[in-house]
Amino acid sequence: MCGIIAFHGLEKPSADRIRFLALSKRLRHRGPDWSGCHVGKDAILGHERLAIVGVDMGAQPLVSEDGTIILTVNGEIYNHVALRASVGSDFKFKSHSDCEVIIPLYKKHDKEVCGMLDGMFSFVLLDESVTPSRIIAARDPIGITTLYQGWSSKNPGAVYFASELKALVTECDKIISFPPGHVYDSRDQSTTRYFVPTWWGGDAPNDPVLPTQPVDYTLLRETLEAAVRKRLMSEVPYGVLLSGGLDSSLIAAIAARETEKVAQAQYEARQRKLAEASSGPPTPKWDDLTDQASLASWPQLHSFSIGLENSPDLLAARKAAHYLGTVHHEYVFTVQEGLDAIPDVIYHLETYDVTTVRASTPMYLLSRKIKAMGVKMVLSGEGSDEIFGGYLYFHAAPDSTSFHQECIRRIKNLHTSDCLRANKSTMAWGLEARVPFLDKSFLEVAMNIDAKEKMFSKGTEQQVDEDGRPKMEKYILRRAFDCSPAGKPYLPKSILWRQKEQFSDGVGYSWIDGIKDHASTVVSDEAFAQRAERWSLDTPDTKEAYLIRDIFDGLFPLETAAKTAVRWIPRGDWGCAADPSGRSVSIHNAAYETN
Repeated sequence: MCGIIAFHGLEKPSADRIRFLALSKRLRHRGPDWSGCHVGKDAILGHERLAIVGVDMGAQPLVSEDGTIILTVNGEIYNHVALRASVGSDFKFKSHSDCEVIIPLYKKHDKEVCGMLDGMFSFVLLDESVTPSRIIAARDPIGITTLYQGWSSKNPGAVYFASELKALVTECDKIISFPPGHVYDSRDQSTTRYFVPTWWGGDAPNDPVLPTQPVDYTLLRETLEAAVRKRLMSEVPYGVLLSGGLDSSLIAAIAARETEKVAQAQYEARQRKLAEASSGPPTPKWDDLTDQASLASWPQLHSFSIGLENSPDLLAARKAAHYLGTVHHEYVFTVQEGLDAIPDVIYHLETYDVTTVRASTPMYLLSRKIKAMGVKMVLSGEGSDEIFGGYLYFHAAPDSTSFHQECIRRIKNLHTSDCLRANKSTMAWGLEARVPFLDKSFLEVAMNIDAKEKMFSKGTEQQVDEDGRPKMEKYILRRAFDCSPAGKPYLPKSILWRQKEQFSDGVGYSWIDGIKDHASTVVSDEAFAQRAERWSLDTPDTKEAYLIRDIFDGLFPLETAAKTAVRWIPRGDWGCAADPSGRSVSIHNAAYETN
């Protein structure tokens, strides 16, 4: 991923170049490898590059051969090879970038290009072949990448886009988080939805398409494997984030298998080359192989975890890594180190949501360590809990319709929470996170499964299936991978059937307790009592929330910034506590006792 910024509708764009470059620089943490800027007739497009694919020849903004189409993209297009083939020989590609294919597809299909892309992306495309010039902007279906749109009363004819709020907040007095799965067109100033899958339903919360498909465990497993496989597209070192929970462990297990397959194929190809070049039988070792570009010189998968000393996640991740045979790296942080990082975390997250800040802080610290090793891309497990109703509070769903409605609601809001966390916590250090669970094909399979199959019980009410497996959260996902292809199970039973932990809990329960204790000492009772007078919008309900909101306001004092933040709150009408921690769910400890 990268950082993009674009202004359209300017009278004298060349006069705005210096100010534009200063704003683009605010995104440089997202793209430390190179910077690009294109000044058009009435627009400026900028790009801060993180080179993952097409490393040598993928600088942006990309410009068509006739100079009329200019493109800046943040993200990865996984099906770019097939799309290039569909374009034919009429278009002459200038680079190996996976993003360049958007230009000929736009020429051929106009805005329909958005629905043809399989990947995570935000892009702005300027078309100067028409008068007035036209700009279109789009964001991937779920909002894995971040994108903001702004307007300024000082220049009412202009529109502004950027990957992060901080690049627009001093320029615009109205800013929105650009909606996922939508495309903006300056021709009529419309923003329309292009992503309408079979499972989406209406935009109203109570207007879902209720699924009726039975579980196909093989299809579920193979579709997730395909999602991981396509996300290993990389020319730089990569790894996996491994918390030891179900989701990250499954992604790691699949990635380890796929990496081994590619390594073996390259090893055999190298043997053939050596055999052709010598009369004797080749006996190469891994150290002799220098053409491991697609594995980024790592024939063995590397995994990364973080937690407080002896935290649940560190212990489980260690066990999973040993089983999978990854080169494992674990980092221990202290509560004080986490507290010290919170202002920087909020600056990069651009939200005051308590849940997101809690979970993002360890991820932010871990990302810095990973980038220091020279790694640029990691796989992560976001999205599974929303797809399968994996949060513990889902056990209180009154019926399958409500269960499915809540899954839909959570998926539609992923861009405000887990996707935002995964993107900005990692990109703060120029590290790209890819999320296989949010693959379009996998979503199509998983979200069309009858929600009755996803419902679960906990604690003393927990049921078991015919083989004695607990009908716990994400049961159908666990069961899909409870098999042994090639003679080896994907994961140990203790990991495959481990109870869900919130990430902020799993890194060590004293992390959340430490934030609460710290907030209680720095936020006075008097200040907390007057919180509603200070914030009528999203009034903090705890001292922890007060502290985080106070830091946010210090970094982003304008009201337009606060309006882009969204709070993550469990279902109060299901009897859930307002505190989003997994431990606040009444069945948490009872489930451990039962399991």
